Order: sequence, then C-alpha cells, then structure tokens
Amino acid sequence: MAAPPAPPRPRRSGASLLPVLLPLALLIVAAVGVGSWLQFSERQAGDTVYTEGSRAPDRVDVEAVVQRVDAVARELVLRVWVTPRGALGEAEGTAPAADLELQTSGATLGDLEFAAHERIASKDVQVALAGGSVGDYPFDTYRTGVAFRAHMGGKEVPVRLLVADNDTLFSMTARPAPSGQEGAAMALALSRSGSLLVFAVFMMAVMWALAASVLLGTWYLTTRNQGLVWPALAWMAATLFALAAFRNTAPGTPPIGCVLDWFAFLWAETVIALCLITVVVTGVRAALRDDTPPG
Repeated sequence: MAAPPAPPRPRRSGASLLPVLLPLALLIVAAVGVGSWLQFSERQAGDTVYTEGSRAPDRVDVEAVVQRVDAVARELVLRVWVTPRGALGEAEGTAPAADLELQTSGATLGDLEFAAHERIASKDVQVALAGGSVGDYPFDTYRTGVAFRAHMGGKEVPVRLLVADNDTLFSMTARPAPSGQEGAAMALALSRSGSLLVFAVFMMAVMWALAASVLLGTWYLTTRNQGLVWPALAWMAATLFALAAFRNTAPGTPPIGCVLDWFAFLWAETVIALCLITVVVTGVRAALRDDTPPG
C-alpha cells in the first residue's frame, strides 16, 4: 500500500511580504523626513521677526504681530504692543512718561493713544489689504503697509518697529519702507502658507482621482450591460455629495468660484453627476430589455 502523500509545507508569508514592506517602510521614512523638514522651515519662517527703525536708547518700541488675515474682507488684524524705552517710559516700560500718541499709516484704521503714567495694554488694529483676490485661492497673494510715528509731550520721538506673523494660514515677508525722520514703516507681502498650499493641491488631486474612479466604474457598467447595480449607484451618489463636504474642509473657507473650484471641484462634480445619470439610464434600458418577453 502506497504511503499517503506528505502534507504541503506552509508557505512563509514573511518572505513574500518583505519586497512589499521594505519599499513601503522606506517611503514612509522619506515622507516623514520631508514633512519634518517642511514643517521646520515653515516654523522658522513664522518665528522670523522683521525689525526697522531707530535704535536710540530713548525710543518707543512697537511690536506688531499679524493675528489673522481675512482675505474675503481684505483686511488683517494686528496686535500691537507699545513699550517706551529709556527716559520715555516708566515702570520698566509699562507706562509712558507723558501722553503718547501713535500715528499709523493710511491703511491702518485709527491711531493709538496712551495716557501718561498709565499702564499700556496691547491693542488690536485693522489694516486694509491691497492687491490680490480671494478668487485666486490657494495661489492668492496680498500686500499692505504698516507705519508708526510717535509723539510724546508734543514732540516726535524715535520709533522702532518689530513685525511678526502668527497666522498659520499665511506666510509673510516684510521689507523696510520710506517713513518720516523718526518713524518706522514696513511693506508686507502675504501669501498662503506652504502647508495650506500643499493641502489644497492634494485636495484637487483627490477630486480628480475620485472623478476618474467613477468614470471607470461607469465605463465598466455600461459596456457590460450590468443593469441597475444598486451598490454601484449608491457609491456614485455618495461620492457626489461627499465631494461637496470635502471641498468645504478647505482651510481658510474660500468662497465658491475660486481656483480650487475651477481647477477641480466643479468639473469633478460634473463628471460624477453625468456618470451617475448615464449608469441609471443604461441600467434601466438593460433591465427593460431583459424583462421584455420574447416576441
């Protein structure tokens, strides 16, 4: 009697998965490395402080930090800290030695006044933006200028201006601008941050990928006369409405009609809607043809 055949050896899954897992691990490490470098670079740019103006010991330091940029309203909010130095200040610069008035640029809504010997509190001021359009999102850029001139006790005093950016949705660059003899001014240029730009481009790529997926599914169903395939119809309809919700997650809440819409969203929605209608029409025709008794 012949001996029974030996049972097959179990296959080692680890050896077969290694060619897949190793490139995947390398890809993850590379992605994390590039992401860390980009995040560090963006953080360094956000921590940059631009300085302009007098360095005299008796001066007024004005620290202006961009808190929020409203591209739709075309304005930004500056949080301003004022510190009189040397003989111009009292209590380590927390109060002016005399009445202090800060005159701002024409783009800034309102001047600032501080009473003598009273503690100085930070103030938020609005600055109008020029150039650019929110319709160019996420590639929109803007410019504006900030300037300060200080008067204390009826005479002009030196000003030192320090400008920084605290809005994570925008990156800012600044350069000195012409000002009065004792004043300080800077021209600001604002554009969308690198992380926002990458995410917005990724969103557009995802929208086109989803539209292409639905288009391929439509081609498969219509060329094979599958009839009304309800799971496929549910997937297409869900994609149609999910894409609109996905678009609304764009950082900065851009209005309808921006570059994001015209480059991807509106066309992807159109393709998916037409594919859904095509699948329904061809599916109904196939179902009716199958239900028709032979003549």
